[in-house]
Amino acid sequence: MPRKITKQGLPPLDWLKVFEAAGRHGSFTAAAEEFGATQAAVSQRIRNLEAWLGRQLFIRSARGVSLTVDGESYLPLVHDSLRALEQGTENLFGQSIRELRIAAQPSHLEMLLLPRLREFSESHPELRLVTETVPKRLDFEAADRALHIRYGRGGWQGRDGVLVANEVLQPMAAPEFVSDWRNLPAIELRGERPGWAEWARVTGEIEPETGPVSVDSMGHALRAARLGMGVVLGSRVMAANLLQTGHLACVPAPELATIDGYWLTWPQSLGKTKRQGEILAALTAALRG
Repeated sequence: MPRKITKQGLPPLDWLKVFEAAGRHGSFTAAAEEFGATQAAVSQRIRNLEAWLGRQLFIRSARGVSLTVDGESYLPLVHDSLRALEQGTENLFGQSIRELRIAAQPSHLEMLLLPRLREFSESHPELRLVTETVPKRLDFEAADRALHIRYGRGGWQGRDGVLVANEVLQPMAAPEFVSDWRNLPAIELRGERPGWAEWARVTGEIEPETGPVSVDSMGHALRAARLGMGVVLGSRVMAANLLQTGHLACVPAPELATIDGYWLTWPQSLGKTKRQGEILAALTAALRG
């Protein structure tokens, strides 16, 4: 048993936080990773805490660590106390979110965000939702403090993010042309997404003949198909509302899964408090819906 250090009051908060993390993870190594410290530093803080309390909190063995009876009794008290302190601090001094600024390209705002925003807005009436149109990708830098809806593979510098949906491409047409879609011209969509040639190569289907319409926006391509101008290799994510309302329909042809997707990203300074994390989680769920 560690020799008790006779002191009044509470042990240092840093020791308690390290103990809580090690107990929660069941690992000194995981606790060290959470705090960006070394395993030796974590082990030293816990030894200091054990000396302060005069009780052994962990059993050390070659296979790892486990809580003692005293440790198991103390962990929920420390955990609840730290959470209460964190919540109280946030309520009194935390950064309060009153406005969400969401930047995205025009078609992403119109077809991905807005159709999914009503439920989120109704559940968070205290938030003002402000959209910012980003005409081109490079323009995202001018909206660096806003949330972004981005298309790609993630990993944007200086930003955290979560994948909302993978991109899946599916031949689509106006409902009245579905049964005869093979006689429709293919709408060409220029850009980074796989096109009709890649769809034909992967699926083994015959590539439809390219028509006179060539656009550089998925939103415009879906609009052209809705107007009966041809068949589009459309995004199931972007077209979800049009498919649900019957303005577009998937034709009887295979889909093409891609390695890209739609992401919700935010500055790394955001999402640090419980309240901010809850808002980001709720918005993510709405976008995935």
